[in-house]
Order: sequence, then C-alpha cells, then structure tokens
Amino acid sequence: MKKKELDKPTFIYRDGMTADKDYVQWLHEVKLRYRQSQVKAAVRVNTAMLEFYWGMGRDIVAMQAEVKWGSGFFNQLSLDMKAEFPNETGFSVTNLKYMKRWYNFYYQHVAIRQQTVDELPEEKSQRVVDFLQSIQKTLPLEGQTEIRQRPVDELEMPMYFGRIPWGQHIEIFTRSKSLEEALFYVGQTIENNWSRSEVEAQIADGLFHNQGSAVTNFADRLPAPQGDLAQELLKGEYNLEFLHLKKKHNEKELEEKIASNITQFLLELGKGFAYVGRQMELQMPGGQTFFPDLVFYHIPQKRYVVVELKAVKFMPEHAGKLNFYVTAADRLLKGEGDNPSIGLLVCRSMDKTLVEWSLADIQKPLGVASYQIQEVVDRTLAELELNKEEDEV
Repeated sequence: MKKKELDKPTFIYRDGMTADKDYVQWLHEVKLRYRQSQVKAAVRVNTAMLEFYWGMGRDIVAMQAEVKWGSGFFNQLSLDMKAEFPNETGFSVTNLKYMKRWYNFYYQHVAIRQQTVDELPEEKSQRVVDFLQSIQKTLPLEGQTEIRQRPVDELEMPMYFGRIPWGQHIEIFTRSKSLEEALFYVGQTIENNWSRSEVEAQIADGLFHNQGSAVTNFADRLPAPQGDLAQELLKGEYNLEFLHLKKKHNEKELEEKIASNITQFLLELGKGFAYVGRQMELQMPGGQTFFPDLVFYHIPQKRYVVVELKAVKFMPEHAGKLNFYVTAADRLLKGEGDNPSIGLLVCRSMDKTLVEWSLADIQKPLGVASYQIQEVVDRTLAELELNKEEDEV
C-alpha cells in the first residue's frame, strides 16, 4: 500500500485469511501471554513503590526522625514531597506515618525474634522462617546464625511483599498482633487474591486463629503430611451469620438454609471445595436407607469431605454416624488417585474433652467444629396482634 493511501481512512478486511484451529490456538496463547505481561508489569510497579515506602519507613525509624526534628516532622515532610511531586498521591501525612508503622511492625517483631531460626516454635512458624530468611541476606540456609548478625534497621523488604497492594498491607500490619499472624494473612492474600475489604473481613472473623483449629483425630488416622494438610482445611468455628437463622432452629432448617446459600457456604469452607450433593441417598442391601447431609470434594487435596450438621450440642453418638458416612464415601465415591475421605461435624456447640474422647477410637478421620449465627428475632403471633391493636388505637 502506498504512503498516500496510508494517510487516508480505510477499512481493514479479513479476506485472504483462513482462521483455522492452529491460528485460534496461537491467538489464545498470545492473548494469555499479553495478560501475563500486564500482570508482571503491574507487580513490578507495585514492588518498586512498596520498596520505596519500606525504605522511607526504615529511614524514619533508623534516624528517629521525630525525636531529631520535632513533632512537626511528618507535616513538613509531606509539604516538601508534595511540592516536589505535586501529581503524586502517596505523600499525605497519614500515608507517611503508615510507612513508618509498616516497617516498624516487622522491625519490632524481628527484634523480638533475636534467636536462632531453629528455636522458632513449629506451629504456624514456617512463614516466619521463610520471612526471616528472605530479609536476612547473610542468614545461612542451615539457620544456625543468630539474627543479631545483621542490624535490624537494615532489613530489606521481602520481594513477595510486592505481590500485595499497599491497601492490603495496611490492613494486615495495623490489625495483626504477631509476626505469625501478619505473615499468615500476607500468604493468604497472595494465594486467594483478596481485595482490601476481603482482607479486613477475614481478619475480623479471626481466620488466623480459627483455621486448622477444629478438634480432629487426623494425626492418628492419616499419614504425614496428609494429616497436617487435612487439619488446615477445617476451622474450629464457622461463621454462618449469612443464613439469618432464628435462635431456635432445627437441623432441617439449618441444612435448607445452607443449601439455598451454597455459594456463601463454599466461601466460608475455604478455597478448593466443590459441592457434590445434599442428602445423597445411601441404600444398603437390607433395604435400609441413609442420607448424609452434605458431600463436598476438595480439589487440591483430592479427597471427599462429608459434612454432618447438628443444631444441638455435640454428643458422642454423632461421631459414630459420621464415621459410617465417611466409610461409605471411601468405598463408593473415592476413586483411583483420591486420598482418604474425611468427615466434618458442624454442631451448635461442643465440649472439647468430650469430642477428643469420642474421636479417640473412631477409625475414620473426623473433625468437629461449631458454628455461630446472627439470630433473627422471631416475632410471635401475640406480638403481631399487639402491634395491630396499637395501630388501631
């Protein structure tokens, strides 16, 4: 096409092009690569910004800026930075203080951890070990050298922090009480791509303390590391406020509410659960029929999860029935390549000692948790009649 023709408006025709399956496949791959490049570019930009924020916080902490230059330090710094960079939005007094608090949160907790990595407690500590190794360039892999070897005011930001937006970081370090808790939510935010509001909600619900806290016999009934992995699937308490149940409700009402709000319930169960069915009929050769409440499949762990609901306090006989259903799942649903099925009993309340005793001799891997609800006020007929009389008056 001549140059003069390129300067004029023109239609682009698809004539002469055969879009076969190879082209369609290649085009799909090109689009995917481009989207991935966009994500990588966004992560690089976010990482660079966060590294700057981390460095600013580190400088302010190391120099003890407020002591050195007075209480008006943040106001003056904000004015100076805005004057130089008028189009930037990150130099408010509040944001500058957040930079200090962000760095100081990890600075203080690492200072408390002035011990060898091998001395860290095992429970929920792997993220701490990884974090300490990522910020300590001089720390050997064996973990025998104390963290004092490098001054804590020279901590470098872990690169994986760059995968989380600043707003989510603010929620995490301002609301977490410990290094373990903060790093737990950092990991969960990366894994689940949580928005800031989702991070806030998960912290408010106490996910760090709740996840993996169900009473189970997994350690005795599942081989390592399956027992630990299965344990992490279950919470000690499930938040079912979205069901809007009355204070006095039965199992049928509980089950029906969950079935009609299955998407919300799946979110409450956690990532990786797929809904298989409700009241799946289990017929025995002798003619007896049984109906497990809910059956799920956890895709990452490749195992069935049978859920029984009880609107009352836990009783030992509940475990026996769930044991029977998990046996049925293993024999009738579990396929080649699937891991052993597990059972989850969700009840109104429980006595931990009673649960532990009840699960001690149960053969199948079972867990017991409780649930909380936001009770709906049940207005009785008498109340309605009273209101009607008042209206008439």
